[in-house]
Amino acid sequence: MFEFFSEGPHGRIRKLVEFSRTEAANVYNLGFGDFDKFSGCIDDLAVTNNGDSTKVLATVATTVYEFTSAYPDAIIFATGSTKSRTRLYRIGINRHLTEIQRDFVIFGSTNYLIWQEFVPGRDYNAFFLTKKENRQALWQQLIKINQRNHPQ
Repeated sequence: MFEFFSEGPHGRIRKLVEFSRTEAANVYNLGFGDFDKFSGCIDDLAVTNNGDSTKVLATVATTVYEFTSAYPDAIIFATGSTKSRTRLYRIGINRHLTEIQRDFVIFGSTNYLIWQEFVPGRDYNAFFLTKKENRQALWQQLIKINQRNHPQ
């Protein structure tokens, strides 16, 4: 769990990033949003509009680097809670793809069933990423996903 604050016209808003284990080996879900003080959980549907979305996304990206530094074999799954948020993430990935690819390999899917290495400009709705040295492990996980979704 990582915590930081968005600061802008709507005040200082507590943000959380959580990497949760999934059933698959070394695969973690990236959860992100505002801290909901009533539930004590992440609200991934909150709309902050604090004017610092680029800084917020850069901070989330920093948590990925920190997390994979501590868990170098981690494979991270990410998608937005809405289509517009997934689009925002995709735009951020496109904008920083060269930097991302220095350390990571990233895959995208348009339907959660078929995965391919990220291609700029494609309209993905979900992403997997891992350190470059884990490329083969990620491929193995994607093969398992495809086999579960398309049994023979």
